[in-house]
Amino acid sequence: DFFFTARTSFFRRAPQGKPRSGQQDVEKEKETHSYLSKEEIKEKVHKYNLAVTDKLKMTLNSNGIYTGFIKVQMELCKSPQTSPNSGKLSPSSNGCMNTLHISSTNTVGEVIEALLKKFLVTESPAKFALYKRCHREDQVYACKLSDREHPLYLRLVAGPRTDTLSFVLREHEIGEWEAFSLPELQNFLRILDKEEDEQLQNLKKRYAAYRHKLEEALREVWKPD
Repeated sequence: DFFFTARTSFFRRAPQGKPRSGQQDVEKEKETHSYLSKEEIKEKVHKYNLAVTDKLKMTLNSNGIYTGFIKVQMELCKSPQTSPNSGKLSPSSNGCMNTLHISSTNTVGEVIEALLKKFLVTESPAKFALYKRCHREDQVYACKLSDREHPLYLRLVAGPRTDTLSFVLREHEIGEWEAFSLPELQNFLRILDKEEDEQLQNLKKRYAAYRHKLEEALREVWKPD
């Protein structure tokens, strides 16, 4: 498991010891996956479609398999190798959110292969990993998904809101800063500074609003009869 706070875009390895709440939630979801009946899946698909705002609904088939859409953010440090004269944009050059139509039977490994095929990337899928990014209590947790997990199931359980759950395609962690060029490292610092400033501004607004409400409550208590 890896995690990062709102101050940074870099994944850090979680400390060893007692599992965090994010880890417990992941394990709980894995257990739930094994016990959902067809009726439970039908109910979840129905609720999911009611909450959809972008028309990307799920479809449940009579055999219990369902299809739907997931959005994957490409966060690649370097442009991967593509086929010559492919006419495709590099996944890291546009920074767009890519939408895939998949089935509940599709695994993480198959999703990665589909993304690379979409951009005609010739590099091995083994070089890439799919992460599940969750927002909890003003923190962002990112867990690397195993190749056997099913992204559409995770999307179904979490609901359609991407601010609750999103998917990110990244290169495997290499753990060596020396692998990056000086311009790349400087770009990382600019991103960190920007995110830190944004987080600071949001924190100031949050506590300013809290202070205003508290002062209003105090004025009501001290208002003379």
